[in-house]
Amino acid sequence: MEQKNFTLYSDSAEKTQQLGRALAQVGKQGVVICLQGDLGAGKTTLTQGLAAELHCENASSPTFNLMNVYKGDITVYHFDLYRLEAEDELYDIGFYEYAQEDGDIIIIEWPDKFIDALPEDNLYIEISASQEIQREIKIKLNGQKYQPIYEELKQICQSWQ
Repeated sequence: MEQKNFTLYSDSAEKTQQLGRALAQVGKQGVVICLQGDLGAGKTTLTQGLAAELHCENASSPTFNLMNVYKGDITVYHFDLYRLEAEDELYDIGFYEYAQEDGDIIIIEWPDKFIDALPEDNLYIEISASQEIQREIKIKLNGQKYQPIYEELKQICQSWQ
């Protein structure tokens, strides 16, 4: 099967939030978004753009809560797996129940910690700092379920070039 992925670059928080807004626009029917990146890479900034587009308030990193719920045009479940030590802890926070919900947006930060526990279908976004300000953002489609969302997002992002 052909690997589906593309790369874009952001040189500001505003551009990273713009990607989040685009994700909200194309993912309104529900999507699982995996956000991988070092501390300070822009995962929360991207999430804040997505939440703002959906009229959700107070989007922040759920590092200490493990999961935040944002109510807006649709519900966004935002998981942060950074502090979890064992896959059993995913049951404790209701990860599997929420991650299977169709019609909601599920954001999973630090997905590489429990790669085998992720839903098979997802948009996997890796953010890395290629320079002090510049961010390289790789977007990969896993599975086929979100193919239309991926294609629409790719088209929007290419229009920014």
